[in-house]
Amino acid sequence: MNIEASTKTLTPFEQIGGEVQVRALTTRFYDLMDLEPGYAQLRAVHASTLDEARQKLFWFLCGWLGGPQHYVERFGHPRLRQRHMPYQIGVVERDQWLACMRQALDELAVPEPLRTNLKHSFAQTADWMRNQGDA
Repeated sequence: MNIEASTKTLTPFEQIGGEVQVRALTTRFYDLMDLEPGYAQLRAVHASTLDEARQKLFWFLCGWLGGPQHYVERFGHPRLRQRHMPYQIGVVERDQWLACMRQALDELAVPEPLRTNLKHSFAQTADWMRNQGDA
């Protein structure tokens, strides 16, 4: 038995199930955003088609979770806040984004404690992305 391999800590990317599960998460997230009336204001911030957003979030999440750096290879540093400045992101949009992502995480049965850790990290990032309104 290789002790080094058995004690290796898995990245969040590996814990979630790799690209297949990251793709499933991003697909479910954007499907929910497109279909659920409770996410209407969030949906309105996006283009008429969600194809490009789906792909970019997939690429970004792969790298952010510790997997392949697809986004960085294509676009360089994510600069999330800068790239989102043209869009009005207030408390409502932040809260709808978080609710939509939490629902997608729950529906895909992302394992604990990863799910809890992701929800916490997403909440911090989403609040940092806000560029409108009060906290």
